[in-house]
Amino acid sequence: MKPFVGSAVTSDLIYTGPVRGDNVDEGSRQQFSTQEQTPQICVVGSGPAGFYTAQHLLKHHAQAHVDIYEKQLVPFGLVRFGVAPDHPEVKNVVHTFTQTALSERCAFLGNVVVGRDVTVPELREAYHAVVLSYGAEDHRALEIPGEELPGVFSARAFVGWYNGLPENRELAPDLSCDTAVILGQGNVALDVARILLTPPEQLEKTDITEASLGILRQSRVKTVWIVGRRGPLQVAFTIKELREMIQLPGTRPILDPADFLGLQDRMKEMPRPRKRLTELLLRTVTEKPEGEEAARRAVASRAWGLRFFRSPQQVLPSPDRQRVAGIRLAVTRLEGVGETAWAVPTGDTEDLPCGLVLSSVGYKSRPIDPSVPFDPKLGVIPNTEGRVVDVPGLYCSGWVKRGPTGVIATTMTDSFFTGQTLLQDLKAGLLPSGPRPGSAAIKALLSSRGVQPISFSDWEKLDAKEVSRGQAAGKPREKLLDPQEMLRLLGR
Repeated sequence: MKPFVGSAVTSDLIYTGPVRGDNVDEGSRQQFSTQEQTPQICVVGSGPAGFYTAQHLLKHHAQAHVDIYEKQLVPFGLVRFGVAPDHPEVKNVVHTFTQTALSERCAFLGNVVVGRDVTVPELREAYHAVVLSYGAEDHRALEIPGEELPGVFSARAFVGWYNGLPENRELAPDLSCDTAVILGQGNVALDVARILLTPPEQLEKTDITEASLGILRQSRVKTVWIVGRRGPLQVAFTIKELREMIQLPGTRPILDPADFLGLQDRMKEMPRPRKRLTELLLRTVTEKPEGEEAARRAVASRAWGLRFFRSPQQVLPSPDRQRVAGIRLAVTRLEGVGETAWAVPTGDTEDLPCGLVLSSVGYKSRPIDPSVPFDPKLGVIPNTEGRVVDVPGLYCSGWVKRGPTGVIATTMTDSFFTGQTLLQDLKAGLLPSGPRPGSAAIKALLSSRGVQPISFSDWEKLDAKEVSRGQAAGKPREKLLDPQEMLRLLGR
């Protein structure tokens, strides 16, 4: 195969140096040839993985053109629909993503469902390379009896509801119960617990949707149990989220000292982040609060607790079987040591009364197109350093590449590496040579199928509308929830 960049290729064409933070001073980069062709690259998904991949490609190849396709009408993926409303600082990455989208060599095409409106083979025909960065849009099922009862939701849907994801806007959970149970002990579980227990007046100045805030104002939930199959040394949440829970106004923590016996002796061999997290848990369970903290907890009307060594066995119905009334938990014990220890049932069970069950046992990706390999067990696209196995010119980044783990910074580094891999392949002549039509061909195809993509300037109009609505209520924005209303506002 001929090198894609033709006779103008030089060893200095593409920068393949360090990617952490992507901070490379301009002087360290070589000049690009002016004669090379324009690589047309397509990224599927406009969350952190998609935008960081695009950012790296644009930054390290002076001619590359990147089109970002998104099934929603609006960009930013989990930053918009996943990050908690009371974590505005985490959402600041949208400013960086916006700068990428505004590049003359980048285009955003929203309202395009890859796999339905256009296929991956059609994209591969139109572009020199395609990067799949569409994340993990499904949740792992509990696969236990009673999971289908009213009052049982995935944490993913609950998060989508309060964050304005259109498909979850009508969720309307019944919060008239006293006790909620969250299954899983990761950051999403703590986000959901915190939103359930935060005084509504503290959420009024965030970008939480007005509809969900109205339901949270009426909530009668007083106790939230956060349940895990394993013990304190295996929790997946991070210290920041735990500290927020401990300091949450109007609440007090419930921890069983018996769960923490012997942990002090095992602290020495722990990695530093796990050690700090365990120290905070131990302080919370062993130290008696004093002064202001003691007074605060004494008047707390709500509580949250961590239940360890419990695995969900069955969701228990109300007598009329019309909703959830509790959950049966299998008592577990650990085999193995440390973070890799696994839970095995002891044979004992415990029934925990509750009126709401939120399953937070993990997200998972879906297959996007029959032509793309997919591992249903791991929920990822099989790949080697971001190269999709057996499909030259097809790449992946983010959660669909490595599984739904890590924070935005993890995805950034991961996506930079995929971008670097693609550029190395480009330099080595492993991608198709000759010009490719890029979005011109795909837009014609979409038009013939009655699909109208949303541009980034369209999004900027919707963004201005959301900000304007929010200002009236003293909020950063009031999100538009209905795709039909968005299209009407754009004159479609």
